[in-house]
Amino acid sequence: MTSAADRRARVDEPHVAPLNALVRSWRHGGRFVPWVDPDGGGTAARVLVLMEAPGPATVAAGELGFSSEDNPDPTARVFKALREESGLARADYLRWNVVPWALRDTDGRHRPPRVEDLAEAQPALRDLARALPELRVVVTLGAPALTGMMRLLTVEEPPRLLPVLGVPHPSLRNGHRRAETRQRILVALRTAAAAARA
Repeated sequence: MTSAADRRARVDEPHVAPLNALVRSWRHGGRFVPWVDPDGGGTAARVLVLMEAPGPATVAAGELGFSSEDNPDPTARVFKALREESGLARADYLRWNVVPWALRDTDGRHRPPRVEDLAEAQPALRDLARALPELRVVVTLGAPALTGMMRLLTVEEPPRLLPVLGVPHPSLRNGHRRAETRQRILVALRTAAAAARA
């Protein structure tokens, strides 16, 4: 695992430069959008793992914030363990959020995406998908990510049809069905890994 400072120095490496150019374009109006992790697949990714929105720990990291499995939070740790167990290579996938910018309530607390957030973020998701020419399958974690991806594929005719595997979010809030959640994520990532190798 490389440090955030090391990754920050590499955000303009060729395989992630076009994606991090998009990140810069989405940061208008003071929005926080994390960097794309240069330790991931970048534009060569065959699998897109789509979560909800940047979490509090990522936001707190500021300029050293990444959408990464190496983030210091329980969700990232659970996901990384499952990704490694599934056999999905890090170079084959890109981790991102259906809403790329941080979302807060009026009291400043982190909140999940709402329907209006998904609609506002749809052009950004479309731009991201267009920047991934090798993309073969999308794994959505959580209902907002699945809804956002389905909106992208059905609000207008998509440029290409992509298989989408929708599974629960790996956060602790899904603890009441933890074993099932873990199994579903693992199966989805194994399926995606096979698609990436095909």
